[in-house]
Amino acid sequence: MEEPLQNSIHELLLNAATKIHAPESVFLWHKKQGVFESISYSETLQKIGFIANYLHSIGLKKGDRVAIIHENSPEYIFFDQALMKLGLVNVSIYPTLTAQETEYILNDSQSKFLLLSTPFQYSKYQKIKHNCNDLIGICTSFNKKEEGVIDFNTLLEKGQQLDFGNEVQDILGSICKEDLATLIYTSGTTGEPKGVMLSHGNFIYNAEDALQLCPTINKSDKFLSFLPLSHVYERMVSYILAMRIGAQIAFAESIDKVSLNFEEVRPSIVACVPRVLEKVEDKIRRNANNSGKVKATIFNWAIAIGEKNRIAKDNKKKPDILTQIFLPIAEKLVFSKIKTKLGGNIKLIVSGGGALPVYVGEFFGNIGIRVQEGYGLSETSPFVSVNEFDRQIFGTVGRIGPRQQVAIQNLENYELITVQNYQSFDPDFYCEEGEILVKGPNVMQGYWRKEEETQKVFDSESWFHTGDVGQFTHGYLKITDRIKNMLKTSLGKNIYPTPIENIYLQSPKIEQIFIVGDKREYITAILYPNLEEIKTHFGENRYKQSENNLILIDPEIRDWIMEDVKVLSQKLAKFERIRDFILKSEAFSVENEELTITQKQKRKFIENKYALHIEEMYK
Repeated sequence: MEEPLQNSIHELLLNAATKIHAPESVFLWHKKQGVFESISYSETLQKIGFIANYLHSIGLKKGDRVAIIHENSPEYIFFDQALMKLGLVNVSIYPTLTAQETEYILNDSQSKFLLLSTPFQYSKYQKIKHNCNDLIGICTSFNKKEEGVIDFNTLLEKGQQLDFGNEVQDILGSICKEDLATLIYTSGTTGEPKGVMLSHGNFIYNAEDALQLCPTINKSDKFLSFLPLSHVYERMVSYILAMRIGAQIAFAESIDKVSLNFEEVRPSIVACVPRVLEKVEDKIRRNANNSGKVKATIFNWAIAIGEKNRIAKDNKKKPDILTQIFLPIAEKLVFSKIKTKLGGNIKLIVSGGGALPVYVGEFFGNIGIRVQEGYGLSETSPFVSVNEFDRQIFGTVGRIGPRQQVAIQNLENYELITVQNYQSFDPDFYCEEGEILVKGPNVMQGYWRKEEETQKVFDSESWFHTGDVGQFTHGYLKITDRIKNMLKTSLGKNIYPTPIENIYLQSPKIEQIFIVGDKREYITAILYPNLEEIKTHFGENRYKQSENNLILIDPEIRDWIMEDVKVLSQKLAKFERIRDFILKSEAFSVENEELTITQKQKRKFIENKYALHIEEMYK
């Protein structure tokens, strides 16, 4: 296994611009005046140089923190790369955070400079600026005439006029893999955010591991970036990995315009979260089944043919003769039309940030689109494992990265059940369930200014304790759930909500689900129904909120959903089945504080909010 030659993230870009491609080759794409325009490596490097000059001129030193509150865009890349060139530390803050949350991160990180994207972000900053004493400068991506604030274009102009000789180049040469590159603040379901300390080496080694397990990715690929770059998952896949191999990166305009941008950009690779893929699958099925009996029949026939082909290929076998004959017909009548909506060029979707329901992965596989599910955390840069392109086992998160070790620890006696690595891979290996521990050059340096919190997650053998429960099956890692999500019934049964929730989410009638049952005799749930399905079945105006604005009371809708709950319950053990449920009148969301920014449920908050309604289900 060769050692990566680059010592810094900026050197990855320099390598792509001079050795993988010519400087005038296309690197980035963005929408400008209604049209996607390209940006070359040479223009990118020029602007990075100007930004680096300016930041150096105002006294920022290697190791200083610089905060970025910015949507995905070329400006984000320019600024981040300038920071990487100077050995500064990127503190990316989610644009969706409140003013108070933003204030906490700016102060905890002791950020000295801040890049803001929009007037809305600036107005949020105005509320907290008197409490952020470490900041010495602000840059906005829009024109803002105010003392102490410089706009992006003016910053470039000032940087262009500066010349520090070899000073900046000497700083770049001093950067090593161990130097801090970023602080990524975990949203967390409880407590204050923690700044995950990731080095240049964490990202560089992680990109090498990902590339070795995803060798189909190459310099001719085009990535469409739409998940926030403030999250480590998108930053690794659609930015650092893409840059490492010299692929092009296109930025979606917004999450609302992603479907349009797919057709315009025609990407070959995208990083997704399971919820997005679930919605795409649901929309495709619903449209097909609502297009008349003939089209619905053709659609379901094509999916069945695709399934036979997928299963044969996954088992390294040749499809039967009828499947071989009918597959081109299914492709022409159904699959090609779906792929056209995704730009017609998609070869790989990477799924991470949560458990991908098996039926969703199988659906995309049936239509000929490979979804490679992986696993990782902010603390692991994030990649730990991924399904290999030629060996897909749905319900698992794949094979361990080449430079990493994963251990499974018994939850009762804390002994290690097994230690696995890339070299020890055995397709017949199984082990029992336990906590997942990780070692490797991808694991974080610790939590910023939180030594006690850091010590809690590392043991005496330097294993990082993920807090996730999993096991090995078919040699691949399988995730069960988070330890803190585990419910223990009053009858002594341990229950992990996520696998149960994924079973019930197979119903097109259910949009979201929250399992209840800790210290209870049986399982209940809070459901949010699929409004489109309700409108189709009951009419446009049927869905109404109750007076308390929390719970929907409609016996007919409830009975209609119960039909699917009863059928899907048969797939579960009796103690895992929902005995009762209530219907939410609005979706779980970040705005109503029921979800974290990364879409994780805040269990305690939700249970407290719906406590009275939950108690009614147990009377």
